[in-house]
Amino acid sequence: MEFRDQLQRQIHLPQVPRRIVSLVPSQTELLVDLGLEENLVGITKFCVHPEYLRKTKIIVGGTKEVKLERIKTMNPDIILCNKEENTKEMVEELEEIAPVHVSDIVKLEDAFELMFQYGKIFQKEALVETMVNSVKKKIASLQEQVKDKPVKKVAYFIWKKPLMVAGKDTFIDELLKLNKFENVFKESRYPETTFEEIKAKNPDLLLLSSEPFPFKEKHKEYFSQLNMEIRLVDGEYFSWYGSRLVEAIDYFQKLSI
Repeated sequence: MEFRDQLQRQIHLPQVPRRIVSLVPSQTELLVDLGLEENLVGITKFCVHPEYLRKTKIIVGGTKEVKLERIKTMNPDIILCNKEENTKEMVEELEEIAPVHVSDIVKLEDAFELMFQYGKIFQKEALVETMVNSVKKKIASLQEQVKDKPVKKVAYFIWKKPLMVAGKDTFIDELLKLNKFENVFKESRYPETTFEEIKAKNPDLLLLSSEPFPFKEKHKEYFSQLNMEIRLVDGEYFSWYGSRLVEAIDYFQKLSI
């Protein structure tokens, strides 16, 4: 069977993959929700959903560094990566072990495309169709809910030292737009910033994400000198794709109230 991943790389699979190594937390969660938990032979230490999974599966490392020899002994049929989460060097090394599928998620349509690709690769097409349709219906409901809501300018913080935000060309930015938030940072990816720059951009709202830096209530004090509204948000709902989107839209509906 011949497939293309989201970087348009050709992947040859002699049969439906039965032994899977997933190096991306949100993709691991998607596989479990597609009924493929038994097929997962290796995951990362950041694959925290479902919570029990790290106790039942072999941990092969993080998302930037993995134990190649450990993966090799697992004899995987396929290894699942992501352009942002994993490195190009890692993908090249992993290709010496097994076929590697690389996802690339910036827009909602990219997330849906990945789900459909997994549906074909793992023969779960009917379940993926149901899942995607469910997400799309929820999105339509959210859009109806926020259609008369005034646009709020926001800055979405992902790191404290150095101070970093999500910019354009990110999935986070896409989901901010879905919530009728306008990102004041137009720079690409994840730029560093300063309080002076934030004041100049003058957002209506500062969003402190729970990941990758675990912003908590105590960190509001750090930003208080800006004299702007501050809100803690669940970073998984703004950055995880796949089946997490089903819960994310429910979360956004409450967020917009």
